Amino acid sequence: MATTVRKFCNRFSVCKVSFSRLTNFRTDGITLRCNLKNRQFQSSAAILATIKLDMPSLSPTMEKGNIIKWHKKEGDTVSPGDALCDIETDKAIISMDTEETGILAKIIAPDNTKDVSVGSLIALLVEEGEDWKNIQIPADVAPKASISAPQAQQTLAPPPSAPAVSSGHIPVEHGHLIGPSVKKLLQEYNITSSSIKPSGPGGALLKGDVLNYIESKSLNKVTQQAASPVKPEAPAKSAQPKASEKSTPVPGAKFVDIPLTNMRRVIAKRLTESKTTIPHAYASIDSNMGPLTQLRKTLLDDGVKISVNDFIIKAAAFALQRVPKVNAIWANDGPRLSSSVDISVAVATPNGLITPIVKGASYLSVDQIGSTVKELSGRAREGKLLPHEYQGGSFSISNLGMFGITEFSAVINPPQLAILAVGSSRHEASIKGNQLKMNVTLSYDSRAVNEVEATRFLEEFRNVIENPQTMLSGTNLDSAAEAFVF
Repeated sequence: MATTVRKFCNRFSVCKVSFSRLTNFRTDGITLRCNLKNRQFQSSAAILATIKLDMPSLSPTMEKGNIIKWHKKEGDTVSPGDALCDIETDKAIISMDTEETGILAKIIAPDNTKDVSVGSLIALLVEEGEDWKNIQIPADVAPKASISAPQAQQTLAPPPSAPAVSSGHIPVEHGHLIGPSVKKLLQEYNITSSSIKPSGPGGALLKGDVLNYIESKSLNKVTQQAASPVKPEAPAKSAQPKASEKSTPVPGAKFVDIPLTNMRRVIAKRLTESKTTIPHAYASIDSNMGPLTQLRKTLLDDGVKISVNDFIIKAAAFALQRVPKVNAIWANDGPRLSSSVDISVAVATPNGLITPIVKGASYLSVDQIGSTVKELSGRAREGKLLPHEYQGGSFSISNLGMFGITEFSAVINPPQLAILAVGSSRHEASIKGNQLKMNVTLSYDSRAVNEVEATRFLEEFRNVIENPQTMLSGTNLDSAAEAFVF
């Protein structure tokens, strides 16, 4: 009996149980009577074991998320490990699963619900065998859910067709929102809501009230000039625009509003935070890419294809090992050295920039780095990265060389201390002849990294790039490196 009571109380976060007398437990409106003598439980709730599912925090920077799609529908049985829904975070789309067993009784946040705050209720579960159809929605959630759809339609609806008739001319005077069909009639017949006596619950203006008024006054529709060929019903279908969809300019409009994705919103916030709180310092260096180009040709003749970016990541890993103070993060008001060289590689996706991590890069061969980057980049563009694959890292690399950018500086990705910006290769005349040069710029946190350490890092990086055979020693490509040297 004591075990049963304790288990129940733990489920509803009851901290103290008194066994000396009849005790009432109250959590979320549920009253439980525990009578040890009769060994009976009684509950005033229609469903005793209701399990709340809240919007989880799936990344350190996540404040809100979007419900993309539910894989379960109301009434479906849920088992531990089942995928319940897909959630779009500020970084990726992640499937949410549960460790609970029961029945999905009520979905509070349906498909395509935007900007759901972390910790907000999104669904309710009940135990198997319970009457899931009569689930009781918490009082603080039901009102919000009931008005979310009309609010979204009014907020995202385009400007009304007639310039003289707008939403501003239809005041809400009875403390109720005006439904879309009522608002449409008021606009079409150029009627103000104050002219009609409402008959709905609590003074709500109903569609029937408007129709009766129109009939009694024998009103005709006001001629309206359409500002857009889009029908009035179209906004309801496009109330939740996808980030990949392009906004279509309205004829005569001077601007187009582009929906901001969660990822871009977080990127903007973090970049602003980085530039305003971190004292950026910069250092650049040129590297001769001739030897690396020749080595890549040798490897390609042997059927091994390795990109320049893979060599750059490996060279950075070597340099971080030799200058460990750059391989660190800012934590607790000071730098913290990282025990592993985990390099975040910037990847452009349709929704924004994301940095999957090549973990333990110093222990990976160049071809292993290439395979890892290819696999992570592919899933990043599909929005299928897991949180641990893009959260963390001790150093970042941003390479715009493939886009023809010869030189640029990048913004530090906090809490990291540095980021390497890589430009494209260019031919440059010198006393040694025509050389292929590549410029890289190190942005570093001057609170933790000084000029000497930044310079040492760049010198080590250049030394490895200009002697690329060192990156192949001890790997299955070592024979190719020996053939290249001799």
